[in-house]
Amino acid sequence: MGLLTLGRPLNWEETKNYASLIREHGIEQFIHIHNKLKDRRNDCLKWGDEVEFLMVHFDHENKRVQLALRSHEILSTLMEPQDQNPADCVTLWHPEYADYMIEATPGQPYGHLPVHFNMVEANMRLRRQQGQQLLGKDEYVLSTSNFPRNGCPDFTWPTHKPTPTTSASASIFFPDEVIFPNHPRFQTLTRNIRLRRQSKVAIHLPIFIDKNTPRPFIEDLSIYDHDGNSNESTAIEDHIYLDAMGLGMGCCCLQVTFQAQSIDEARFLYDQLTPLTPVMLALSASSPIWRGYLADIDCRWNALCAMVDDRTPEERGLEPLKHERFRLPKSRYSSVDCYISPDSAIYNDTEIVQDADAFHKLTEHGIDHILAQHIAHLFVRDSVALFEEQLHLDDTKDTDHFENINSTNWQSMRFKPPPSNSDIGWRVEFRPTELQMTDFENAALVTFIVLLTRAIMTYNLNLLIPISNVDENMQSAQHRDAVLHQRFHFRKCLSTMKTPDTPCMTSVQKSAFQENECEHRLMTINEIINGSNEFVGLLKIIQDYLSNIEVDADTRCTINQYLSLISRRAAGTLMTNAAWMRYFVTNHPAYKHDSVVNDEITYDLLWKMKKISIDEEECPKVLPRMSSKTTLDISAAVEKENNELEVKRSLMTQHNHHE
Repeated sequence: MGLLTLGRPLNWEETKNYASLIREHGIEQFIHIHNKLKDRRNDCLKWGDEVEFLMVHFDHENKRVQLALRSHEILSTLMEPQDQNPADCVTLWHPEYADYMIEATPGQPYGHLPVHFNMVEANMRLRRQQGQQLLGKDEYVLSTSNFPRNGCPDFTWPTHKPTPTTSASASIFFPDEVIFPNHPRFQTLTRNIRLRRQSKVAIHLPIFIDKNTPRPFIEDLSIYDHDGNSNESTAIEDHIYLDAMGLGMGCCCLQVTFQAQSIDEARFLYDQLTPLTPVMLALSASSPIWRGYLADIDCRWNALCAMVDDRTPEERGLEPLKHERFRLPKSRYSSVDCYISPDSAIYNDTEIVQDADAFHKLTEHGIDHILAQHIAHLFVRDSVALFEEQLHLDDTKDTDHFENINSTNWQSMRFKPPPSNSDIGWRVEFRPTELQMTDFENAALVTFIVLLTRAIMTYNLNLLIPISNVDENMQSAQHRDAVLHQRFHFRKCLSTMKTPDTPCMTSVQKSAFQENECEHRLMTINEIINGSNEFVGLLKIIQDYLSNIEVDADTRCTINQYLSLISRRAAGTLMTNAAWMRYFVTNHPAYKHDSVVNDEITYDLLWKMKKISIDEEECPKVLPRMSSKTTLDISAAVEKENNELEVKRSLMTQHNHHE
């Protein structure tokens, strides 16, 4: 959830008075850390995943399931080991936006050894078990991106009623009691975003029109005491109305962070992974149900963007610019707006709004124009959460003001400088992926993106397309059954002049486009992942990479199962979570083909997902009938690899001695 600072939160009137101060000192802090660490090299390649679980309570007698507001009770217990001895923790826990959410990561990052891929699923499973152990009777940890009836009447356990005239969000659906209460950041963000925007956040998601869906479909919001205030959004035809930050930030996701060897490698990774964000969003789609209705979308992304959109009417272009500095085409939660490496600049084909003063100061202190543009673009935003104790900092020792802005630009990729006084290096965070119902699927998605990252770096590949096409792809990825029916802009030839002539890479011609020939074309997800007569396919590149490194048998078996899942899902022979959830609902005996997902259907759906997630039931439409060899104990494989490395070093020493 970004920077978590303790202290007295400032209200919006106080916060906006410090907007210039935070921007000015945030830029100073970035300049200092950049100039101090820009020449840092040879950091170890590290990576790790982040899973946001949700907790639910099943009422078996009434066939009802509700979100369990338990995080404030169990999180301190989960965090005790890391508070006492963080170096020895196998898992780490963090608060998230809602009181039904718990966020967990591995205790230590994974490294360069292939055997680390065999730990991912086991560690995810352990996290699920640790959370489950602290829950009560009929309470369960689940992993899915969006609770189907979030925002419906009495959707939590215990129940609470919205108070739109006094609450932080002013929502008619989402009570303040659902927001995690043990850290003031979350309610502060909620209230300040609404006050800065000068209205409630709002989005209208298209409803899935079934044969008995009322036409036109228009919600009667009067049952929620909604008065249709002219300054607020309201229901529109054939759409589902959302009006609270919690209906977006209350979604769960799967993220991966990479530590690069240097700032240049981090920037390269940021750019090369950006075109993959829509592909992974489509492959991981798991959000087809919103506020108890089947939607005509499969992903959470646009809802998230809208639910934290703090732009004023002037910034959104609804009123002439008088008091604001810019028109801003996107929410602060959005897809990436620009590439950040010099070689990528030609693909930045959209207008990049930036703070001119920040850009000037950055370039004046030796930061190149492309990186300065990225930072100056982030700093067109105001801070929306400040704490009194953190206003006046030493810019040579602290980075809180920079992170205050950087961590509240929730883009599909995030460029992360090293924290102050830390041995952590330059990092990038891959952020679009939706959460899956099983640890196997989540581990498969993480393994795929990490392996692809290694192949990109090893083979010096180029996946870049114009940033406007990435934006277009992000919208295509959210369509219903996008994996089956949408086509995505993707680069035709991924090899470069630096790509080695391995058998796989030789089969892909070097970049030799005719003058004015487009470097990319529209492809299906199946073609992007599995390849075709005209495109190599990302899986073939990964397999080629794996054939050129040493991988122990158990890890290779696990990886092969993960890649099989990715391949079959891309081909359409296995369903996405969203497609399967939609299939389950539309074939449920209580479903009336009217787009309504009632309590009984939701209960049966989530109970089925609970059983699937802990291997009590199979789900052949989504998962292959196999199990990986994942384990938390990789000591034998690590020892073997270290011994082999010592033998190689010894042989090299002998060889050098003989020479």
